Amino acid sequence: MNTPQKFAWMLLDGDHESAWDLIQRQMDNGAGTVQIFEDLITEAMRYVGVLWENNEVTVADEHLATSTCDYLLTKYQYYVRERIPHENSRKKAMFLCVQDEDHFIGLKLVHILFEENGWETKFMGPNLPLEYALSAAKKWQPEVIGLSFSLSYRASVLKNYIEEFEGLESAPSVLLGGRLLATSDFRKYGSEKTCFVPSLTQLVDWFDLVRSGGERIVK
Repeated sequence: MNTPQKFAWMLLDGDHESAWDLIQRQMDNGAGTVQIFEDLITEAMRYVGVLWENNEVTVADEHLATSTCDYLLTKYQYYVRERIPHENSRKKAMFLCVQDEDHFIGLKLVHILFEENGWETKFMGPNLPLEYALSAAKKWQPEVIGLSFSLSYRASVLKNYIEEFEGLESAPSVLLGGRLLATSDFRKYGSEKTCFVPSLTQLVDWFDLVRSGGERIVK
């Protein structure tokens, strides 16, 4: 059993203490946030998904794993916030899952990476209807709006979110992530302005591009 699989079983057992100890050992060994998020947490949650698909764990087990992972990410986020300097004039980014999308862990990873890179953020969580998402965006006026979805049959809804956000007077950049981007081409649901980010590694490239004066990556 490899390390991500061991971590997955800690999540399935709700053993947040052992899971946090494993994360700390990774950090002590020099692993950065992207490495921990991609090579440990993402791989572990994928393994949980495989176990569920094979009927080796129940829906209740999967929910426990997700809630335990969410707790650990909140704890890690506090660790990140303690390390980054506070600036009064930071760029703003808000994150949400489209309506009926309940898978939010991947989006929370992105949210934390934005904070680590000095952005002011708001995490709206899963299943946010468009009317409320638009209201929040108009009020707060973020430079970036991050969307996540994992259900292909919701793609038409996703297109509506992107069109409405990109049509706002404040003209935010829309970033789209989700596991389906690695296997399918969803560019037809966006526009020339939409940024498609299939992985956290490519998100790091996007941060570098923004810092250097660029605007977007599209796959």
